[in-house]
Amino acid sequence: MTQDIQNFWEVFKEVWQSGYMGIDFGSILTALGILFFALLIRGVFTLLVINRLVKMAEKTSNKIDDKLIIAMKGPIRFIPVVIGIYFALEVPSFADDPAFDAGASKVVRSLIVVNLFWALYCAISPLTFVLGKLEEIFSTELVNFLVKIMKGVIAGIGFATVLELWGIQVGPIIAGLGIVGVAVALGAQDLFKNLISGFLILAEKRFKAGDWVKVDGIVEGTVEKIGFRSTLVRRFDKAPTIVPNATFADKAVTNFSEMTHRRIYWKIGVEYSTTVAQMQVITEQIKGYLLGNADFAQPEEATMFVVTDSFNDSSIDIMIYCFTKTTNWGEWLDIKQDFAYAIKGIVETAGSSFAFPSLSVYAGTGAETPEPFEPPPDFKKGHFRQEGGMLFESE
Repeated sequence: MTQDIQNFWEVFKEVWQSGYMGIDFGSILTALGILFFALLIRGVFTLLVINRLVKMAEKTSNKIDDKLIIAMKGPIRFIPVVIGIYFALEVPSFADDPAFDAGASKVVRSLIVVNLFWALYCAISPLTFVLGKLEEIFSTELVNFLVKIMKGVIAGIGFATVLELWGIQVGPIIAGLGIVGVAVALGAQDLFKNLISGFLILAEKRFKAGDWVKVDGIVEGTVEKIGFRSTLVRRFDKAPTIVPNATFADKAVTNFSEMTHRRIYWKIGVEYSTTVAQMQVITEQIKGYLLGNADFAQPEEATMFVVTDSFNDSSIDIMIYCFTKTTNWGEWLDIKQDFAYAIKGIVETAGSSFAFPSLSVYAGTGAETPEPFEPPPDFKKGHFRQEGGMLFESE
């Protein structure tokens, strides 16, 4: 019995020492324990470091460092993990194998590179205040695009650095991608046309998210999102429309949100029975309503006309051409409604009325029937002859 137990113990030690892929289970458990401990203290480490950094940031007057600390929370939390992996891979059984040790070194170096570039990536958004001045020249969307480019560059450099650590040459890969890019460019001309148009839209500030635009023959609505291939315009019936950016280069685009004032252009017709004096009263009172009214742009700001314009089929037309100070559609409708009420009151007070299309019909007895022509009696007896519709006396 004792011999059996001893034999089992020898087998157990042999299995324990041979372990997995030549690494004993003791070393594996030790490495796992180190990793578990690193994960365990990660929360405490992060809490202590973040709290310390927050207190330091509170002593400064700007808010950029506060945002930077919040953005760096992920990379800071990853530091204990990298340290734990390093010590776990330094367990003697792992380090004794030269091939494994070389691979472990590359893993640790790669994790350090990833953590550094991750920190730089996260730091870009809080540091966008550096690009704040560009918003005075370019649009906010373009600045956001530059931020995305910077993030992409950092991510690309980090990825290339990791590849270099593993002995993979990046140059040939880039060259191969360049050849593929040329082939793709030849078959994706529309795509690049849209991309260039999208960049120009952002650079030239043609419109921005929230603007009310009209693309002739295409769509009219509110811009929701400007992309680099297409723009999302939501129509007034709430249906979304995706417009390729190249369309904005080929079609006329009206940006109603950039209006300085909003126009009212009416022609009102009064009856022909309206006297000259009444016409003068109506036009003068309408103009008096506009002048000095805080809702309307005054003549020094925008054009204003209230004049007798034309004699129509059924009316004498008065042209009203003016602008409101507000460009908001709802406010403009309210102002226009009050103006319509005022015009109706002015016309009625002046003793006139609005004309409407009409047709006058005159009743009569009809056309008169001409009397029949009776030739003279002598014509029948041959004393007259007819030539060319005229009568001549016969000789």
